[in-house]
This record gives sequence, C-alpha cells and structure tokens, in this order.
Amino acid sequence: MIKILVIEDEDAIRENLIDLLEISNFEALSADNGKTGLELATQFCPDLILCDVMMPEMDGYEVLAHLRSQPRTATIPFIFLSAKAARPDLRQGMNLGADDYLTKPYTPDEILGAIASRLEKHQQVQNNLQTKLNELRSNIAYSLPHEFRTPLNSILGFSELLVRHPEKLDPTDIQEMADGIHRAGQRLYRLIQNFLLYADLELVLSSPESVAQWRQQTTPYSQVIIQNTSIRQAQATNREQDLELDLIETDVPLSATSLQKIVEELTNNAFKFSTAGTPVKVSSQIGPSAFKLTVSDRGRGMSREQVANLGAYMQFERDYYEQQGSGLGLAIVKRLVELHQGRLEIKSIPQQQTLVQAIIPLLSPNPNGDRDLEP
Repeated sequence: MIKILVIEDEDAIRENLIDLLEISNFEALSADNGKTGLELATQFCPDLILCDVMMPEMDGYEVLAHLRSQPRTATIPFIFLSAKAARPDLRQGMNLGADDYLTKPYTPDEILGAIASRLEKHQQVQNNLQTKLNELRSNIAYSLPHEFRTPLNSILGFSELLVRHPEKLDPTDIQEMADGIHRAGQRLYRLIQNFLLYADLELVLSSPESVAQWRQQTTPYSQVIIQNTSIRQAQATNREQDLELDLIETDVPLSATSLQKIVEELTNNAFKFSTAGTPVKVSSQIGPSAFKLTVSDRGRGMSREQVANLGAYMQFERDYYEQQGSGLGLAIVKRLVELHQGRLEIKSIPQQQTLVQAIIPLLSPNPNGDRDLEP
C-alpha cells in the first residue's frame, strides 16, 4: 500500500484526512506537530507527505527544509495544507521544494486529485531515473571490460612472447612488440586517468568550497597550451596535415590542466571520428564576458538524440563503428565546463560535420572582447 504521512496539529482536520486516506486504500501515518512528523518521515520514508504550515515546535517550512536536506527524504513528494493563501506564502513553500500547495478549506476530491497527480509525477521521475541507471549499467558493463581487456591483451601477449621465446626474436620483432606494449600501456593509462578524473570531478561538485577554489584558477599563455595539445593529438593519429589552428593569446579562466584536458578530449574525438584528409579546426576567441574554444571536424557526426543523451560511459553505434574509448571524454569536458559555470554546445549534422564549443565565463569583464560571445 502507498504510505502517506499527515502532519497536522488540528485534531479534527487530521482525523478527517486519516479517514479519507484509509477509505481510499492508502496506509496513513499521522503526527500532531512538525517535530514528530519529521521523526516519522525519517523513520518510515513515506511515499507522500501532507503537511500543515502553522504548527507548534516546528512549522511546515522547517519540516520541508529538513527533509530536503537529507538524501533519504529529499525526493518525497510534499504537499502543503494551509489557510495562508497569500502569494508570498505560496512562493516560500515552492522555493523550499514543495510539490503542491492547497489552501483551506479544500474538498476531498481536491486532496485526492493532488495526491494522485504528485504520485504519478514522482513515479515518472523514478521511471526515468531507473531507465538512465539501467543504460549507465549497460554501458559500463559493455564498454569498460572491453576497454580494459584490449590493451591488457596486447601487453600480456607481447610480453609473453618476449619472456618465453627471446632467442627466436630478431631486433625488429622486439622493437615492434615493445612499441605495441607501449601503445597499449598508454591507452590503459589514459582510461584509468579519465576514470579517476571523472570520479574526482563528481566529488568536487559536491563541495561548495572545492568548487569555489576551482573557479578562481586562471591560465596565461593559453595559445601555447591549446596549440601544443592539438598538435600532439594530430601526431598521435598521423594527421598533422589535417590540423587547422586559429588561436588568440589570452588568459583563460581555467587551470592549465583543465584547459589541456578539454582540448585533448575534443581534438581526440575530432580526429577519431573523422577520416584522414578532412580538416580538424581548433579556434579560440575572447568576448566581453566569456572565452570560447571551438573544435570542428567533418566526420560522422551525431544526431540530436545522441547529443541529448551524452553522458559518461555512453557510446553510440559501436556495433557499426569499431572505436576506442570508454565514452568518458565528452562527459569530462562537460563537467569541467559546467564546473566553471560555462556550457558545452554541440552542433552536428550526421555524416557531415560536428562543431563543439566550450564557453567559459570570464572572472572579470573584458571590454575589448567580441560582442558575439556573451554566455
């Protein structure tokens, strides 16, 4: 049975609500003050809460604030019941995270209608979250074992030959195997680094103090960092001739490590998902209030749905395109950009072009910037 908690200090109203809920096949709990109601909510974690505003010991606003601050009770649907119908009272309740606000007197149909609406909406949210969680589990289960196994197989296979049959190998064979081990080790190292970085960013985002520290970092000589990082990615794919750079020298409101990581992941994707002989362009601009880094390619592109579903461990069309990577690259870029109150924009036409822009607000206004770069 669906469990509903009623927090109401007026005995008659509370008893009427309990009777209505039980007749309607709900399991009802009740409390005659806010403090007791908060204790019951924490203990039983009901499916929905009906709560009066003006109560002794702890009013409804305080109850809601406490509930929303605790992970166990933060998402419980919450409906205020009150004789206070002034707009400021309504706004206060909604600003605290209330799902609905019914003013007294109300009819049984209004109560049951509000309950049904909130429960249905909550179930839809839960279903969406479960769907995304299942997708994440599936993507992790599919991509991570493959990404770990492939370089490990190369390392183990080549090293086993070197250990067991060194006398049968000439210097050329040994050099090729050493190169293979080195490439596989680099791939494995990058995967582990990205995994740890993504986890670290999630922890940073949960700490206001850490977020504030990250947002105070700046990097001079951004042109050199962007240029060198882009060239390294082009060289790694033997596509130096495809790289086009259009960069300005300016301070960037990011740490050097963050800037380098953003450029590395965006250019890596651009080269990975486009063919040799097509251009990959990297440009930077500065506006009055934002810095913008743009990476474009003429590769296979992404659909609107794929862009909307972008996330960690998410890969698209892997059955059709063999590719390396855990799907963490763009997710890390998105986290880094959002950490600095910026935004990541992806404009893509499948099989034609992809343009990715990381737009980062400046710490202080730039009066000489391009007016088109407002965030």
